[in-house]
Amino acid sequence: MKKLLCLLLMTPLLLMSQEYQEPLVFQNVMLTVAPGHTKAFETALAAHNKKFHPEGPYQVNVYTVNSGKNAGRYMWNMGPLPWSAMDGRPAAGDHDNDWDTNVVPHLANEVDVNYWKFHPQFSNFSKDFTLKNLSVFMIDIKRFKDMDFFNKVLAKVNKVYAEKRADQIHGAYTNELNNMDGLDFAWVDFFDSMAWMGKEDKFPQDYEAVHGEGSFAGFLKDVADTTDGQRTELWSFRGDLSGTSGEVKAADRQ
Repeated sequence: MKKLLCLLLMTPLLLMSQEYQEPLVFQNVMLTVAPGHTKAFETALAAHNKKFHPEGPYQVNVYTVNSGKNAGRYMWNMGPLPWSAMDGRPAAGDHDNDWDTNVVPHLANEVDVNYWKFHPQFSNFSKDFTLKNLSVFMIDIKRFKDMDFFNKVLAKVNKVYAEKRADQIHGAYTNELNNMDGLDFAWVDFFDSMAWMGKEDKFPQDYEAVHGEGSFAGFLKDVADTTDGQRTELWSFRGDLSGTSGEVKAADRQ
């Protein structure tokens, strides 16, 4: 009887452990090139990534930032991978020696590193595609308002996209580490042509078509109550500097 009772008590925990899947994260490293070193930097970075980060969990994609205060900088993006795989990343030996010897001398003394957790339930990677252009929408979430933001804002936006923009590939990410820079949440739209930027924004109409007439005003209040601001950056994929070809498989983002 004692063993049976113990088993009954343990069953929910066992089920939870079986259902749990370690989340995937991306490491983002913002790189600033020293004046006059762009060509040498790109040559060294391309060689490094293609040798040490071509595929698997440690694959690296590189983007140039084309707008905002970071315009002209490079985003070095590794992953997706679980935190448990971080210990096995390329590091000591030839990898670090190559980075320190060939890449670092061309960098300015400015670097910013963030780890972003991927949220598949709020994302749409329903088809394979090739990276090209990214619209990166970053939000500063108010302190202790994370759950309200997810329930009152993000979940409702995701529903609009699911019903009205089902073909739009996008990803949702949260910063794994606390910061004071307004980098708490990121919504990334992936698109091919810059003509996408010129399309009429019908989000308010789409929102009310999904959530009811007059609902958009309440949505804006929820945004104001849960966030302190936002900004958007445009990024371009640099296949010549990346370890991969930029192909994204839907199965890898589920």
